[in-house]
Amino acid sequence: MLECVVNVSEGRDPEVVAALAAAAGRDLLDVHTCADHHRSVLTLVGEAAPRAVARTAVERLDLRRHAGAHPRIGVLDVVPFVPLGDTPLRAALAARDDFATWAADELGVPCFLYGPERSLPDVRRGAFTSLAPDAGPEHPHPSAGAVAVGARGLLVAYNLWLAEPDLERARRIAAEVRSPSVRALGLRTGEGVQVSMNLVAPTETGPAEVWDSVSARAAVARAELVGLVPETVLGRTDPARWAQLDLDAGRTIEARLAARDRPLR
Repeated sequence: MLECVVNVSEGRDPEVVAALAAAAGRDLLDVHTCADHHRSVLTLVGEAAPRAVARTAVERLDLRRHAGAHPRIGVLDVVPFVPLGDTPLRAALAARDDFATWAADELGVPCFLYGPERSLPDVRRGAFTSLAPDAGPEHPHPSAGAVAVGARGLLVAYNLWLAEPDLERARRIAAEVRSPSVRALGLRTGEGVQVSMNLVAPTETGPAEVWDSVSARAAVARAELVGLVPETVLGRTDPARWAQLDLDAGRTIEARLAARDRPLR
């Protein structure tokens, strides 16, 4: 089975977010929306739902009218395929390549691939400068921009708000906690600032570890899990800290899959 965590550049119009979620049907596991980031993260399963969400995003959204805290290269910004269970990475790579070909042909949107050959930050830095699209037009789509289509392992998207809204301090902390297992940025979000992270090896460096690392440098006001967390990551975290870390047994990938597969009554 494949998970697909689609990041869309829309977090302020509830009607559009609802339309994106509806396009995924029963293959939708979770929706996380942030108005300050102007971004929604839809956790999906399979290959059909990402295409339905992609088509809706390109039809409904316009990057020329978008402004938000989070970096982006398109309205359908990031489409990573993630193997679950015993599914091999090669299945995610095949799904990635098929999606990029489809999006280029059907939607006319240029696609940049990431995974074993390059990272998502590499794509963000190099798109249309040092990197040419792997599929689709050579230039950005007028309203949709471009898409970063990936194949990767499980990661946890995680934000920590600082008690004092000092952006330079947040950026300094992000640089200090950044590592092969943690990607981090300091961002302003509304009246606050956050250290926004992707935990790319969450069974080694998970929410508890990054909370402790950041809080050793500045007081943390609150945590935010973006999307879902693997059960293995929750299991290695002290339950007494779940509330502090914004974790919950009902917000694991496995719990949402079980709910999806439960017969309707």
